Amino acid sequence: MNQLFDHTVSLMRFILRRDRVRLPIWILSFVFVSAGIVLVFDNLYGDDVERQAIAETMENPAMVAMVGPNYGGADYTTGAMTAHEMLVMTAAVVALMNILLVSRHTRGDEEEGRLELVRALPVGRLSSLTAVLLVLTAVNTVLAVLTGVSMAALQIESVDLHSSLLFGAALGATGLFFAALTAVFAQLTQNARATTGLSIAALLVFYMIRAIGDVMSEALSLTSPLGWILRAKPFVENVWWPVLLSVGMAIALSIFALYLNSIRDHDSGFLPTRAGRTQAPATLRGPFGLAWRLQRTGLIAWAAALFILGISYGSVLGEIERFFEDIDLFQQLIVEQEGFSLIELFIPVLSSVMAILASIPAIMAMLKVKTEEKNGRMEHVIGRSVSRWRVAFSYWLLAALTAVVMLFLTGSGLGIAGNAVLDEDLPLGTYIGASLVYLPAVLMMIGVALMFIGFLPSLASVIWLYLGLSFFVVYLGELLQLPDWVEKLTPYGHIPGIPLDEVNYGVLAVMIAIAVILAVAGAYGFRRRDLKT
Repeated sequence: MNQLFDHTVSLMRFILRRDRVRLPIWILSFVFVSAGIVLVFDNLYGDDVERQAIAETMENPAMVAMVGPNYGGADYTTGAMTAHEMLVMTAAVVALMNILLVSRHTRGDEEEGRLELVRALPVGRLSSLTAVLLVLTAVNTVLAVLTGVSMAALQIESVDLHSSLLFGAALGATGLFFAALTAVFAQLTQNARATTGLSIAALLVFYMIRAIGDVMSEALSLTSPLGWILRAKPFVENVWWPVLLSVGMAIALSIFALYLNSIRDHDSGFLPTRAGRTQAPATLRGPFGLAWRLQRTGLIAWAAALFILGISYGSVLGEIERFFEDIDLFQQLIVEQEGFSLIELFIPVLSSVMAILASIPAIMAMLKVKTEEKNGRMEHVIGRSVSRWRVAFSYWLLAALTAVVMLFLTGSGLGIAGNAVLDEDLPLGTYIGASLVYLPAVLMMIGVALMFIGFLPSLASVIWLYLGLSFFVVYLGELLQLPDWVEKLTPYGHIPGIPLDEVNYGVLAVMIAIAVILAVAGAYGFRRRDLKT
């Protein structure tokens, strides 16, 4: 029996060595964001009247579906506000972290042939999967403790150590559950993409079940692990059974995953695979069709998520007047202008945020070139009678079309839901135009990504830092009273806010021209350099 787990500790060290940069970044990101949110809420809503005004607006069914029931509404302290508005969202991102890490070290390693090399050594049959689960257990534990301690260290009256540790434990327990669930899916499927897709689909389903259940039926909500965690009620009632239940389910799923791993053949899965075509379809006869085929599942998921996001934002437009009257923050974010309603004033704020989020799948579609190159698959494409120009612009075209579709869906979702709750409808074209006007900015981001791929592929991930900076400047620039030139450092700062501003088509045309120039230069660099393997 012990031979099944031989050299598990050595494999744990190997995993930690491979992720020595990735893991600290993930953990510290959650720690800083959680502590930072507490500070932001305490500074922005230092007055009890403002916090209670927020609590009342959170009773809206749309808000309940987004963040959960408002269990701290009677005394909406900074701690209660943080847990209510941030717990389920942060837990979902922690779950995503665990899904990606487990998929990478299980099916990812098996698919790439690394696990076969490891198992050729004198290691136990279950050592690899056990090492992954133990490392993720340690990661989630460290995340939970550091998050709780960092929040309590702020010494804010309503944010005590016990409640903070429960908040962190809720995040860690959710991460453990989804790590174990992904480990099970890794035994069922035959490749990393299917494992990740199935796990993220499960996360979305659990989120939707919780959202519907929190609005309509608590019993339904309790069938979702995200619903369990919300019942912990940190900073209000401090209930620990949801954490214990999540950890217990994680242990049970981990044992089940180990059992499945012990009885399956290497590089196989339990779910039947569909037989492929005898001949490739016409769409796969070029690099554009291949790029779409490789990414279609992820892009479809992003499209659905962004459309739902637009609907979620649109569903709260009916509460804007109440927000504006009761909350100083909204009065700082939205500057009244004569001739425009509060709804029209708020549309540009929402559109800018959704445009930056819509940029993520577009940039991911472009960076797929780097992924394919890194994994050694790109040379099989350009080694045939396919030019590098064609490959680069095929991925660029897919990224550009992705940007158009994502922006259209966010605007449509915002408009459809907004008009459904408003007494006076706005033209749907106003909502869609407010989103699509950001297309030149997204195209510039795609062009910058291609420039990195062409000349500095090892630094291509810097584009995400630039996107994060753009979000910070565009969304919080008015609140923090940043100079106008700081906002102009990002392409999103040059976009007019429809319907408030006149559209300067000359500026938009120049931005599109710059985006095309960046893309051409990046494609030229990709054509001239050697592939990195």
